[in-house]
Amino acid sequence: MTKTDKTAEAFTVDRRRFLRGAATVGLTAAVSSVASASFAQQALNDVLAAPRRGNWDDQFDARVPSSKTVATNQPVISAQTIADVQTAIGQYMDIVARGGWPEVPGQAKLQLGMSDPAVQALRRRLMVTGDLPQSAGISNAFDTYVDAAVKRFQARHGLPADGVMGQFTYAAMNVSAPARLNQLQINLQRLNELVATGGSEPRFVMVNIPAARIEAVENGSVVQRHTAVVGKIDRQTPILNSKIHEVILNPYWTAPKSIIQKDIIPLMRKDPQYLAKNKIRLYDQSGQEVAPESVDWNTDEAVKLMFRQDPGKINAMSSTKINFHNPYAVYMHDTPQKSYFNKLMRFDSSGCVRVQNIRDLDVWLLKNTPGWDRRAIESTIQSGVNTPIQLADPVPLHFVYISAWSTGGGVVQFRDDIYKLDGAAELALGSAT
Repeated sequence: MTKTDKTAEAFTVDRRRFLRGAATVGLTAAVSSVASASFAQQALNDVLAAPRRGNWDDQFDARVPSSKTVATNQPVISAQTIADVQTAIGQYMDIVARGGWPEVPGQAKLQLGMSDPAVQALRRRLMVTGDLPQSAGISNAFDTYVDAAVKRFQARHGLPADGVMGQFTYAAMNVSAPARLNQLQINLQRLNELVATGGSEPRFVMVNIPAARIEAVENGSVVQRHTAVVGKIDRQTPILNSKIHEVILNPYWTAPKSIIQKDIIPLMRKDPQYLAKNKIRLYDQSGQEVAPESVDWNTDEAVKLMFRQDPGKINAMSSTKINFHNPYAVYMHDTPQKSYFNKLMRFDSSGCVRVQNIRDLDVWLLKNTPGWDRRAIESTIQSGVNTPIQLADPVPLHFVYISAWSTGGGVVQFRDDIYKLDGAAELALGSAT
């Protein structure tokens, strides 16, 4: 055997050994893999079978289910809304005929991730009004399906959509089905009257008092929405129809007699520097300025004087006053107290309407008035100079009281009957707080 033959034979033997070794390693790895998989499955089975594993079959699903949107660009005052409310009335008549919905017991702060027997009643309640799909089933689990359903319910009732069952959510949820049906029927009558007398204009502004919301409507669509603060229960914002004819930038504020008597005089008795601190000047009937120290604040003689606050950041109307003719001496305006817009119950004014993000509304109202684009408006406000502006095209304005409506998509909206005009005590939830 030559040297070359011996080398070839050695190579063949080494190759056979390598292949046998590789096969053995592969087989061992395969066996190990099967064993590991078997062990992992057994471990999972042990976890699933454990008596203290929790209610996993209640499906705390990480996916948030899709729900019909609550927001829409359809105006509250529209013929289509009337049709949608009529549809909603039919649905609620059917709900009432089938016995309504169950009461959700207790006042526990239920929220995502909790398990409580009360959630079963909550699920049934939400299913009746279509906020929770029937396929979600009945269990104690406050899962993502219930969370999404509670948020939808809250949004439909003008509540913060945080998914937490609190005092106001319980109260709104436990209003009876017949009361909600009656509320829809009453508001249908109001909508019919509104659409018959207004709301068909190319441009208009609507202030919905119980919702404390404003819609700027153009060509049949809502182009702006604003959060509002409206009148207190004992100083109500009136229902009216008018036209916005003037926007005043950096307005003076003249206190109405009701505020002078109920608020300013008592404050001056406590703090004689109140007027000076708030840059409020006094004027007599001839227009002459009167020194505050010359007034007897222990009487009501100050009511005969004019109380006028200078323009500025602390002015009660801040940057803007929006004027429209009406017999109630009310108007719309900005405010330095922005925190009011974050409150749940925004019924804090003396009848006038405070408007959040009012400068956006200013721009929209003045867009057809030459020389008044956003830059001009902002520049004027920055100057601090009192500037009245007459609108080239006065915009129709409607202060309305609509506490129940639908703008399609199966979404029915309800608000507290804050001024108790709907005829049922259980609908005036906020007025009792």
